Amino acid sequence: MSKQKQRREALVYHAKPQPGKIKIVPTKPYATQRDLALAYSPGVAEPCLEIEKDKSNAYKYTSKGNLVAVISNGTAVLGLGNIGPEASKPVMEGKGLLFKIFADIDGIDIEVDTEDVDEFVRTVKNIAPTFGGINLEDIKAPEAFEIERRLKEELDIPVMHDDQHGTAIISAAALLNALELADKKMEDVQIVISGAGAAAVSCTKLYKAFGAKAENIVMLDSKGVIRKDAENLSAAKLEFATDKDIRTLEEAMKDCDVFIGLSIADIVSPEMLLSMADNPIVFAMANPNPEIAYDLALDTRKDIIMATGRSDHPNQVNNVLGFPFIFRGALDVRATGINEAMKMAAVKALAELAKQPVPEQVNIAYGETRLSFNREYIIPKPFDPRLIAEIPPAVAKAAIESGVAQQPVEDWEKYKEELLQRSGSDNKVVRLLHNRAKSNKKRIVFAEADHLDVLKAAQIVYEEGIADPILLGKKEVVLELKKELEFDADIPILDPTSQEFDEKHIRYATKFWESRKRSGTTLYSSKIKMRERNYFGAMMVLEGDADGMISGYSRAYPTVVKPIFEVIGRAANVKKAATVNIMITDMGPLFLADTSINIDPNAEELAEIALNTANVASTFGFDPVMALLSYANYGSSSHQNAKKVRDAVHILHETNPKLVVDGEIQTDFALNKELLQSQFPFSKLAGKKVNTLIFPNLESANITYKLLKELNKADSIGPIMVGLRRSVHILQLGASVDEMVNMTAVAVIDAQEREKRKKAKTTN
Repeated sequence: MSKQKQRREALVYHAKPQPGKIKIVPTKPYATQRDLALAYSPGVAEPCLEIEKDKSNAYKYTSKGNLVAVISNGTAVLGLGNIGPEASKPVMEGKGLLFKIFADIDGIDIEVDTEDVDEFVRTVKNIAPTFGGINLEDIKAPEAFEIERRLKEELDIPVMHDDQHGTAIISAAALLNALELADKKMEDVQIVISGAGAAAVSCTKLYKAFGAKAENIVMLDSKGVIRKDAENLSAAKLEFATDKDIRTLEEAMKDCDVFIGLSIADIVSPEMLLSMADNPIVFAMANPNPEIAYDLALDTRKDIIMATGRSDHPNQVNNVLGFPFIFRGALDVRATGINEAMKMAAVKALAELAKQPVPEQVNIAYGETRLSFNREYIIPKPFDPRLIAEIPPAVAKAAIESGVAQQPVEDWEKYKEELLQRSGSDNKVVRLLHNRAKSNKKRIVFAEADHLDVLKAAQIVYEEGIADPILLGKKEVVLELKKELEFDADIPILDPTSQEFDEKHIRYATKFWESRKRSGTTLYSSKIKMRERNYFGAMMVLEGDADGMISGYSRAYPTVVKPIFEVIGRAANVKKAATVNIMITDMGPLFLADTSINIDPNAEELAEIALNTANVASTFGFDPVMALLSYANYGSSSHQNAKKVRDAVHILHETNPKLVVDGEIQTDFALNKELLQSQFPFSKLAGKKVNTLIFPNLESANITYKLLKELNKADSIGPIMVGLRRSVHILQLGASVDEMVNMTAVAVIDAQEREKRKKAKTTN
């Protein structure tokens, strides 16, 4: 993607459909006059009076306890430098977005127009009663140190400058694990720190808290090694000044065990790396380009343990592993601050989590067969769903034990369950899809590429590395649209309707005729059909000239299904193909079936649909907990419609006893754990979180998923076709660009799974 195009897309993203990345939404009813009277006047007076009696009641009656201010003056923004408070606002909004999606914290950005330390501190102190915590961001050193120090001393809520402590916490966790793998001890290793800014100083202090010795540490700034005999050293630099007779990075690197890079790109040479001790630990965290390129470092030293700040290499030191969860734990016990004990607890929890067995969902998200604790996995991945259940409790416990918690946790298991509930509303599934697809790209046919939105989706999947598109459509139209989109990649464009009836047309028509000649199809009619893009595209997939296909953007579903069924057909031992939609809801992802094909399946067909849907959930790393839905609960109706569902459940219990499935059950009971437990404690679903819903007929499934999509603005991934011989998926009419991109990722993953099964069969 050109820089100009990337710039334009970034600006559109921030401007449309409404400016910015965050908004405020009500959390209480407001539909009636009574609601409004309670929300504002006169009802609002009551909580005001209670807070007047005791200020801590603000946590009870307002959103203070879940509100963090993301505050900056714009003096040290990303790699942009001092760009001012207004220009820093998109970054601070982005930080608020991360708080929300990773820890369900409401982050409100505040930009302060001053570079004066006293004025900045005074401003933050004056607004602090609004918030449960203060996240300082992108403030230049050395002012950042003084601002944080004073605010921590003068406020009774958590204050953290993430630029300092976030990198320190994550890198410290990685360093503890790297030292373990290298069979070295913190108190013995020689450490070189390249950089002397806020992050470097905080990292070094935290390493010392874990046992690193001052005499073993060498820190460098832009002038070279920081020495005790240097003039005009700041207090921060003086603490880390050395009296060793060295002045350059090259000299410092000789025989050192650990290199921590928080400076600029490409300052470490292969020769410097070769001069380090055995099993060197290199954390080259300059962004976007590290102090030494990852591949160059690994080519230079086979015994290296390396981390960077980049997501395209193993061991990414990413602050999002820390700050959302640290604040979550601090807020949940109403901590009066974030102290060293809490930061060290976060470090230990992160380090320990990397040693635990990795959930399949994480392996799938990162395209790994099996992540396990080793040199390429020393810290957890940012999308690990366990983070929110492990880091906040560790931080909260440290806050309680160190005496800064005002509201201790009484039931830790219940607290962990609440934390997991908080993580259910974001789009982890979408990120999982894209990452998994990128791990092993496949050739995907876009059957309607002469439509602008379809081509735009193809462009995105190509530029993001999700798939290699093959475009079907009128060539001159596709080329014109490509020009409009600045899509200049050289990718295949095929026009099945062209006058030229080539070898491929003939081969496909002959193959199709041979498969259907006893079903009333003639060779002549087969040739005619090969001029239709859905027949042609499906034959490409069947013949191995493509790995998958998506279609359906511009045509009604039934008209697209017919050629797909005729060409591809059902997989062996499958009686009914079906479709699954993944709905991204506030409760987490829900797998719904059958949403598009089977109008009124019988009990046996319903059981088969359920099994295929369970396989879809498993493919995406979720253990299926399945409810077969009805208007009735567990035998309360003798009507045939309810009995059909009951019979399907019986079949599943008999044939798949390990599958967590039950019904017939009404939707509210299936989704409400407390309601289900109180009324039907005998259910196999009791005490479990249902994530898969099987509907009794097409009518109910299709209506439900579209209601969820439109009324709750729930994202939908699907319909995912199950039960076919090849990876072909049909969009809903008028699907959005994002939906097409997601469905392409699904088609890629489907093709990956088929490839795995084929290899497994060959091996066996």
